[in-house]
Formats: sequence, C-alpha cells, structure tokens
Amino acid sequence: MTGGKIILTPDAQAIDTRMLGFTISPHEECAVEEAVRLIEAHGGTTTVLTLGPAEADEQLRDAMSIGIDRAIHLQTDGREWDPIATTDAIVQTIRAEKTPFDLLFFGNEAADSGDYQVGIRVAHALGLPCVTGIKSITVNGNTVTAKREISGGWEIYELPLPAVLTVKEGLNLPRYPSLPGRLKAKKKPIETTQPAWHDGGLEKIKLKLPTEEEHTTEILGQGPAAAPRVVDVLQKLGLL
Repeated sequence: MTGGKIILTPDAQAIDTRMLGFTISPHEECAVEEAVRLIEAHGGTTTVLTLGPAEADEQLRDAMSIGIDRAIHLQTDGREWDPIATTDAIVQTIRAEKTPFDLLFFGNEAADSGDYQVGIRVAHALGLPCVTGIKSITVNGNTVTAKREISGGWEIYELPLPAVLTVKEGLNLPRYPSLPGRLKAKKKPIETTQPAWHDGGLEKIKLKLPTEEEHTTEILGQGPAAAPRVVDVLQKLGLL
C-alpha cells in the first residue's frame, strides 16, 4: 500500500486494509524488471518472493507476467511482521533452496513505511556482500558492478557473486505486463508456505496517526479582476 488515507483498527494495533488496494512498490518493481533483463541477457532462472497476506498473490502474478519464472509466497495471517521476524523467514527460505542464488534483489526501502533494514539484515545473516541504493547493475562473469548515485557523480562497487543489492526507483523503466503474459502467469503455480510467527524482538504498544494539519485556501477572484488582489498578497509577503 503506497498511497491512500490511513485508518487504524479500533484497537490501534493494525492498519485497516479492508478498503485499500495493494501494489508492488516502485523500488521492488524496478528490482523485478532488472532480474528479468539480466536473465534475458545472461540466461538462468528467476524467483520472486514476498511475505504477506493472501492478497499478495496478485503482485506475485504481476511479476511472473513480465517474465519471472517462479514465485514463493510466505503467507501471513495479516499481522505486521517487524524487520527482524521478516528477515528470519526470508533467510530460512533461501537456505532451504536446493539451487543457490547468484543475486538477491531487494527494494531499497519500503515505499509505505520507509523501513530500511530487511535487505541488509538478510545479507548479514547469509554472510554475503551488500550494497544499497543501487541505480545501475552490470554482471561480468562471477562479479557484479553496482553504481550508486551521489551528489555530483557515482560511487562504483565491484562485488563477487553471490551478492545482495538493494535497488532504487529509476534503475530502469519497468515494462507493462502483456495480455499473453498475464494469461501465462495465471496458470503458473505459486509455492506457498506459512512461516511460524515469532517475536522479532520489538514490542508494539499501539499505532498512532500523525496530527493532521489544517490548511486554508482563499479564492482571490477570477480573471483580470483578481490581479489587484494578487499584488496585495505579494506586497504583504514582502515580495514586491
């Protein structure tokens, strides 16, 4: 959920999502697109993974409709998992895979809450090199060159594979799913498991919405008749 008015449940323990829609965040969308492009250029297979409620199936199928081969859904009961618990579930799933991955892509941060931990925590748990905030990726044999944009230039990193990269919106221009792609994705199975809930170490007391700011708008008039009022306002602001 990247936009919309936030409403809490009566007990202030969760966000009420009954009237909300969900979508892939722009960062993860670029990560999916980059994975497809790399496979198209170098061969191999791709897997998309998410942890979330049953409704997340739709986003997994969106990823498969543009070329992702396989999807894994770590299905939850709707409770919000903190970064520690989320990391643990993802790491256990990766370790259980028979074929190791060369590259693990994460969105740089959550588009809704701004969380900025999971990708780094996964890399640390797996003992893999990690670079964050990536906007350019080039694979060269057993290494990957990753570029991070900074003020006035770029930082360039060369990492041995396997590696973890957290990518930012703007890495590429994600393609739109085609109708044939959507039909194929609809037929593909999604591997679903239900990781056991455990306390990640953080205790949630309650959620609290920020105080809404009130804004007042004054209509100065219409057409040429409003020009004198505009001049008055600019004079009051000291701009004339």
